[in-house]
Amino acid sequence: SGTTNVLIAGGREAAGGRAEQARDIRERLLAKHLEAVGELLPQGEERTALEDYIQHRLQGYERLCLSIETLGEVTMRGNDALASIGEELSSRILAAYLRACGCSAEAVSATRLVRTDDRYGDAIPDMTETRRLCSEQLQPMLAGGVTPIVTGYIGSTAAGTTTTLGRGGSDYTAAILSDCLDADEVWICTDVDGILTADPKFVPHAHVLHELSYREAEELAFFGADVLHPKTVAPLARRGIPLRIMNSLAADHAGTLIVPQPIADRTILPAIISTEGLSMIGVSGNGSGWSLLMASRALRCLAEAGVDVLMFSQSFTERSLSLVVRERDQAHSLRVLCTEFANDLQLHLLAEIGVIEEVATVSVVGSPDAHGNSIASRAFSALGKLGLRVIAVGQAASAYSVSFVIAEADVARVVAHIHTELGL
Repeated sequence: SGTTNVLIAGGREAAGGRAEQARDIRERLLAKHLEAVGELLPQGEERTALEDYIQHRLQGYERLCLSIETLGEVTMRGNDALASIGEELSSRILAAYLRACGCSAEAVSATRLVRTDDRYGDAIPDMTETRRLCSEQLQPMLAGGVTPIVTGYIGSTAAGTTTTLGRGGSDYTAAILSDCLDADEVWICTDVDGILTADPKFVPHAHVLHELSYREAEELAFFGADVLHPKTVAPLARRGIPLRIMNSLAADHAGTLIVPQPIADRTILPAIISTEGLSMIGVSGNGSGWSLLMASRALRCLAEAGVDVLMFSQSFTERSLSLVVRERDQAHSLRVLCTEFANDLQLHLLAEIGVIEEVATVSVVGSPDAHGNSIASRAFSALGKLGLRVIAVGQAASAYSVSFVIAEADVARVVAHIHTELGL
């Protein structure tokens, strides 16, 4: 995701008339990828061909940024074109390295496999057409003993235009392909032993949730479990395909297994998901000028600008909106919102658009305890004992989860305390 973030940032710089920044990014990425190739591959024709490919793709990136500078904005379609480049480069490098190690492997762009609609930034796969393409292109490779290295996160429209499935969607791609290929099981290899009850950075004794149902996994993913994209579960649930999340550095650890049905007589085990590096943008009304359309306008313009809103709340009594975004999207989000509401601000229909920096979300997911106490009431009770300021609260209709926006400096205390209070 680091390369993808840099590629997208270059596009934004170009849209602001600073294409020279995109040129600098191209040079840095070129050096980074050529260094990786030099470390992984011996001198030879394959290495030379790969280096030429990397230079060609990054030259295309610079040309795209120059076009964006001329246009003066990054469209969602353009953003997807930018974001796809990192996956294309890494898949080529990995396939070449595997071949150098004696494994028959081939890089395959998901633009050849995953057919989608044209909702750029969050495209919806056409599973019928995707299944046909996978049958035509992947099945023969697998039957011939070739390991396909497929780009995650991207697809293409029927017209051949590149789309993306949403940030962090590489495991979603794996689920889509597994559905199409009738896989026995899907493995997501990460740097932790599975889905944990909390971030071990804050709770060293956090333990692995060994088995979850599809529903439980979806709930955790929705609230920010880093190891799982929220859309990953649905394609697997349709086919009843188990999903195993495991540590690539500890292959002997069983990890977390996600299955169609939970263990009998078991309630949802509480888990705490924390997300740092966030900002909360507030859109404040000015008395009677507030419109019910303010929320839809704010969410729409941010979505069209490629900003992922992690949490959203609206107060009708205070005539205000709160939108939680990642810090890297803060400046861009403010520009987009100020442009969208420029007339409203000028006419004093809105009081201000402000920001609270260095915030975090802590989400607690779980079922009621043996006494019928909801996870929300238990989390509120635990948090109340700390006496810390809660900036905003969000609760799902299912009553299986609750989320708090707090100061980032308080995350470690809050997560550790709630973990202890819930008896985890």
